[in-house]
Amino acid sequence: MAAEIVNPPSDTNESDSGDEFFDPAFALHRGGKMAIQATVPVRDKDDLSLAYTPGVAKVCSAIAEQPELVHDYTWKSQVVAVVTDGSAVLGLGDIGPEASLPVMEGKAILFKQFGGVDAVPIALDCRGVDEIVETVARLAPSFGGVNLEDIAAPRCFEIERKLQERLDIPVFHDDQHGTAVVTLAALRNAAKLSGRGLSELRAVISGAGAAGAAIAKILVSAGIGDVAVSDRKGIVSADREDLNSAKRELASLTNKAGLTGSLESALAGADVFIGVSGGTVPEQAVASMAPGAFVFAMANPNPEIHPDVAHKYAAVVATGRSDFPNQINNVLAFPGIFAGALQVRASRITEGMKLAAAEALAEVVGDDLRADHVIPSPFDDRVAPAVAAAVAAAARAEGVSRR
Repeated sequence: MAAEIVNPPSDTNESDSGDEFFDPAFALHRGGKMAIQATVPVRDKDDLSLAYTPGVAKVCSAIAEQPELVHDYTWKSQVVAVVTDGSAVLGLGDIGPEASLPVMEGKAILFKQFGGVDAVPIALDCRGVDEIVETVARLAPSFGGVNLEDIAAPRCFEIERKLQERLDIPVFHDDQHGTAVVTLAALRNAAKLSGRGLSELRAVISGAGAAGAAIAKILVSAGIGDVAVSDRKGIVSADREDLNSAKRELASLTNKAGLTGSLESALAGADVFIGVSGGTVPEQAVASMAPGAFVFAMANPNPEIHPDVAHKYAAVVATGRSDFPNQINNVLAFPGIFAGALQVRASRITEGMKLAAAEALAEVVGDDLRADHVIPSPFDDRVAPAVAAAVAAAARAEGVSRR
């Protein structure tokens, strides 16, 4: 979707006093949305000598002798790098590193607001896989984790894989795994509400990019009955000769039924639709789904299936929008996931940690489960602590924790 161009307000009293062209978004973003704040006072020469030289030299020397002390005596164990190349920003597409910064700042303040995790936005002026990997790896000593953000597929898959292999801190591409965790949590509760298990459901995903692939993989790990993924050319299947390596892997993990052809044909009799691609699904295709189906149409701002249409045929409807019930919002996942991983100094974020996060998120809903409430609100203050505790426990169980 093309971005709407809005002229920012000028620095005049007229604009600030309610001019008809004034846009509050520009007022909020002026000067940026975040800043660095000291956690210790520097009030006099004694404070200065402890916070900086000569006192700091003792701490540096101790870390040089015992490198693991860096977690105790610096911010490393509680700060995440939010890294992008600006190639796939929200619904704006490839807008470049500078234009991506407002989004990265926003991500950083969500880390702090919802998970108590400090985060630093880093927009890179490079696009090559190895170039990005090398740059992030060289920055890594300053951080306890890396959140990859808004990097276009399929490069994002290889970048994440190579960084995970090279670094001993969590590397997490939120466009993939955050979306997948929240989607699984909502689907677990939708299935529970209908008295079914995941193994009884057949899902169809529209979109084979970062989010679609990650959702498919986590659903398979969670025991979905079957899931088929569709791209612009139809169902991703092993007999297609136009698949890149990422889609070939996806074909090997999904579509046990061997479906081919269009998304619309795959929806006939399906129990679940998950949209992460944009576009519009015809109403007749929605009508062909199984009774009591679930529709998760998550494209923003225009869902693949409008909720008014979806409600005619589906028992549970979710979107990516905040003005409809059941918003699939990544902020429900990534702050708690990183908080839990950092708490135990995890060396990576495993599939088990993601599954644990989804289960914990689903359980927060508890007795309030109903068709218009299968996922909690981002402002439910139980969410991040529950996810963090589950992730920390899973990290310990899987042997990737270091405390």
